[in-house]
Amino acid sequence: MSELAKTPLFDEHVALGGKMVPFAGFEMPVQYKNGALKEYTSVREGGAGLFDITHMGQVRVTGAGALAFLQYVTTNDVSKLAEGQVHYSALLDDAGTFIDDITTYKISDDAYYLCINAANRHKDVAHLQAQAASFDVAVVDESDETTLLALQGAAAQAALQPLVDGDLDAIGYYKFAEVKVSGVDAIVSRTGYTGEDGFEIYIPNAIAVDVWRQLLANGALPIGLAARDMLRTEMGYALYGHEISDAVTPVEAKLMWITKLDKGDFIGSAAVAARKAEGPRQRLIALKLTGRGIPREHYKVFVDGVESGEVTSGMHSPMAGGVALAYVKPEHAEAGALSVEIRGKLVDAERTTLPFVRSNVRK
Repeated sequence: MSELAKTPLFDEHVALGGKMVPFAGFEMPVQYKNGALKEYTSVREGGAGLFDITHMGQVRVTGAGALAFLQYVTTNDVSKLAEGQVHYSALLDDAGTFIDDITTYKISDDAYYLCINAANRHKDVAHLQAQAASFDVAVVDESDETTLLALQGAAAQAALQPLVDGDLDAIGYYKFAEVKVSGVDAIVSRTGYTGEDGFEIYIPNAIAVDVWRQLLANGALPIGLAARDMLRTEMGYALYGHEISDAVTPVEAKLMWITKLDKGDFIGSAAVAARKAEGPRQRLIALKLTGRGIPREHYKVFVDGVESGEVTSGMHSPMAGGVALAYVKPEHAEAGALSVEIRGKLVDAERTTLPFVRSNVRK
């Protein structure tokens, strides 16, 4: 087994009592000494949570062919992005299934920035660079030089503003700005994975520790992987390897809203169009237990007493109880008595809508 990587903030996590675990090839904090529930609460209830998400990948795409290239390799319509705008998108293979989900930042007509998933970084970069050979474009992996922080919660802007040379209030939802953070060039976007207002901050490794400490001094609480997963699950946000993978298409994953079949040919578009016409082979639903229990990943889901699928992400939400995302057979997505097998017993559940708790993003 290869040695786990460490982010530039590894020693900071250890000093703060972070419980380090393997995650996507890195040693990352799953929680700190006060526990995941306190971390979760700090984000949901008016505070600010600080996440080290440097394990994510960052890729810069530049050149005269950048737009044409990204239109071909991603699902969303890049031509609709304005400078300083971000959108959610995906990379598909020829079968129309997910290589990864990503965010795309438009810096200018010939310069874009992509944020990709940690576990998929090398696969994604290899895929993008192979496709780039047919376009007038350069694809550069900047992951090893970049620290990525997420600062989330109602108090995030107040904690970050003293470090930034621009007005954070001017950065709207899914917008970004190239600014100076602690006097150094950086990208700050009003994006996140929690359903709360906040920012994602791309900075050089050299200032990572300084920025981390300043944000903590300004009132932010460090947040580990466990609380991060609680927050994203409550929103129903997809996670690669759970709701999306190389086994499902955007049709099954309810992500046709980021898959623009009318924009022209792109990798996987023909397969997705065919699957859309055929109908999904399984469907993603949101459910809430009406009985007692916690619906964990891979627990079996039954409809009218017949096994139909399994939980992809599940938890006990402090605000909503036992909640889960699950794939079931298409005919069971909207009708039939729902239950989840927990420790050998069927626990009743009901279909519900997302998010499981109210989103507080600033739009």
